[in-house]
Amino acid sequence: MAENRPLPLAEPAELYDEEEARFARARRTEAVAKWLLPVLVMVLAIYGWDRLVVLNDIPKYILPTPGLVVQTLIADWSLLFPAMLVTLQITLAALAVAVTGGVLLAILFTQSRYAEMSFFPFAVILQVTPIVSVAPLIFIYVENRYVALLLCAWIVAFFPILANTTLGLKSADHNLRDLMTIYRATRWQRLRFLQLPSALPYFLGGLRIAGGLSLIGAVVAEYVAGTGGIGSGLAFRILEAGYRLNIPRMYAALLLIALMGVVIFMATALLNHLLLRKWHESALKRES
Repeated sequence: MAENRPLPLAEPAELYDEEEARFARARRTEAVAKWLLPVLVMVLAIYGWDRLVVLNDIPKYILPTPGLVVQTLIADWSLLFPAMLVTLQITLAALAVAVTGGVLLAILFTQSRYAEMSFFPFAVILQVTPIVSVAPLIFIYVENRYVALLLCAWIVAFFPILANTTLGLKSADHNLRDLMTIYRATRWQRLRFLQLPSALPYFLGGLRIAGGLSLIGAVVAEYVAGTGGIGSGLAFRILEAGYRLNIPRMYAALLLIALMGVVIFMATALLNHLLLRKWHESALKRES
């Protein structure tokens, strides 16, 4: 007669170790895929671009190969690098002005309902009006070309900062607001210790959008301005190369603009990570 013995059960410590090992493998796989997959897709896209040009014998004045674009970028570096610095300077200056103006106006809107009712429609009008249609008027009324370029880029980048920061300032916990009111906190104390920390994730979200928009605004403004000679940005170099049918140089300038956009996005994403990683739900890493 067989003995009615209970089935052996795994030790709790072994189960815990297996679960931890599974999570560790998943984290390692995700960490590798996070960098490997974009690089792999990018390499395949560039390879497909090269094969498309070579197999169809497409002339370089219609579509150059990636290798020719890189060669042109190196050969024309002395021409393109100063242009990139001009565009980068306008982009960063416009972003700084957009951040300063957007945050200050957002604070004003949350402190005065009448100020929001008076000025918010103007911000919406600036946002919805295409910059291409406004830029010619700006270049007529503003004599200083640099200030006009900066103004065009600022108009494009300004609204996400204003809208997101205003939303964040208004999203502070109402229970905490009531508590600060009970303890007779001043407006400055409520703003500093409650509203500004609550608005930080929203502001950083707006900053990530505004970073790319400031670059777009700077490039569009340069297209409209058509600046020449010393101080010309990458947009003018693209126009100039187009007039001369120097298509590889056009692609090289576009490559620099794309790289600038990626660097700006990575910088804002890094700032977002550093400021939120220890306390906000959007940046905390959890095991799943």
